[in-house]
Amino acid sequence: MEQGARLLVVDDDTSVRAMLREYLQEHGYAVAEAAGGAQMREAIERELPDVVLLDLRMPGEDGLTLARYLRERYDVGIIMVTASGDVIDRVVGLEVGADDYIAKPFDPRELLARLKSVLRRIQARPPAASGGAAPAASTPVAAPAAAGKPARQRFGRCEIDLDSRRLFEQGGAELAMTAMEYDLVRVFLANPNRVLSRDQLLMHTRNREWEPFDRSIDIRIGRLRRKVEPDPTGEPRCIRTVRNAGYMYVPEG
Repeated sequence: MEQGARLLVVDDDTSVRAMLREYLQEHGYAVAEAAGGAQMREAIERELPDVVLLDLRMPGEDGLTLARYLRERYDVGIIMVTASGDVIDRVVGLEVGADDYIAKPFDPRELLARLKSVLRRIQARPPAASGGAAPAASTPVAAPAAAGKPARQRFGRCEIDLDSRRLFEQGGAELAMTAMEYDLVRVFLANPNRVLSRDQLLMHTRNREWEPFDRSIDIRIGRLRRKVEPDPTGEPRCIRTVRNAGYMYVPEG
């Protein structure tokens, strides 16, 4: 995928877009441009890119808003490209679903290396079990589509409709759920009472490995807990933390 991958550069600075287009085209990528959210949506309607290079600070819809929009609707790589090197911006960018982050001014060679890394992550898939398969706990799998199995399943104090990707409270009210949260619920439902490491959760939701100091999974788990835990302010009972190991989904009853 790396050579010939489709890229979309979203930045309100014409000179930055031109520089990135020229440099990346020289390295064999197909590059489209957008000056903001409206143009980004138009470009995506024409052709879905493999990776979006997204500026954080833009007038109107900022990069975080657009990253959230992309992550909820499309399976694309997202690299935040911004003049801000603030760690808070980096954490928030990862929280809404960005795959990587680079601060301006940057060396184009570093951007190229990060781009190639994201493309490899997109291509990566968990290794299929073979004759010498690893223990079951190390290889979580997506929930199979069982014949006659209801689309709605209990998850904590909520119900999730796996077909429509919608989450409901016990009283029937719908709760907003991001694509990442849906993927987490799906993986947990397929692996009840099994400890899943951060590596496993990231590979099965974002196709990338966990890195030290990367709190994106922890942040998303925290947000999901506030929606599904029977007592959101108490000790987690549905999604439990296993010290130095990861997280475990424990069905009620």
